Amino acid sequence: MGLVLSTSWNAFRYNRAAGLIREIKALGFKDIELSFSLTSSMVAGVGNFVQRGEIGVASLHNYCPIPRGLMRSKALPDCYSMSSLREEERQQALKYSKNTIDTAKELGAKAVVLHCGRVEIPDRTRDLINLCRKGRKNCGRYRFLKELAVGERKKYAALFVRAALKSLSELESYARKSGVKLGIETRFYYREIPSFEETGLILKALRDSSIFYWHDTGHAQLMQELGFGRQRDYLDAYAGSMVGVHLHDIRNCRDHLAPGTGEVDFNSLKPYLKKNTLKVIEAHSSATPEDLKESSVLLEKIFDARA
Repeated sequence: MGLVLSTSWNAFRYNRAAGLIREIKALGFKDIELSFSLTSSMVAGVGNFVQRGEIGVASLHNYCPIPRGLMRSKALPDCYSMSSLREEERQQALKYSKNTIDTAKELGAKAVVLHCGRVEIPDRTRDLINLCRKGRKNCGRYRFLKELAVGERKKYAALFVRAALKSLSELESYARKSGVKLGIETRFYYREIPSFEETGLILKALRDSSIFYWHDTGHAQLMQELGFGRQRDYLDAYAGSMVGVHLHDIRNCRDHLAPGTGEVDFNSLKPYLKKNTLKVIEAHSSATPEDLKESSVLLEKIFDARA
């Protein structure tokens, strides 16, 4: 499979699948990832294109379709946290994750991308980003906030990681019956699960299962920029368990840019990606069609993977 384009690029420009799919096909993409902002009717519309052989669906990003009763703008991947200590919320996360897995099977998708919840502490990531953008990474305030974030997370993480593992174990069993692989994604916010170390813990606890690693270039680059780890660390440790990768760029801590327009060295990824690794461009709406065409040329040259 060649390059895949996520519908995160144009989903909010449409309320129906037809326009969304035609715009993507006009760029030359044969396969898509369904993002987490699509209604049931839009997903059904995509299914019609799949049945006619006009588009393929490589992967879905949880939750897809959006949970019942939520507006598209509110239906984020963490609207229900699978690491929640509130059992009702955790069960909602499981319910709609299983719905995404069912949808993936129906559409012939290979994988579902998961967010695994969060440690319920104040988020410090945006504060660190704001200081980073002002060139203040070496100031006392930055060091204080970073140390505070690390300390708080270390103190409270265990219970939430345990809840996430419990959820993932149930989802793993469910996905295995459907033949769908689950990818746990590199996260953007420091309080989110999994951290670098927790990724290894999860993969070890659920080894030889339907749980895999999903690398995100922009998120890993942010962790590197903020001083929490290096992009290469993730790849060195987990490439052997990788099912897919989100390819997007980041500049001045602003991610989901078209690949090739920011700070990520995409050439450095080549040794880690296999032919069957799902390669999904996850640029957001700020990317122009021309940007994506140039990104495709760049990535095709690096990975020998055509759209």
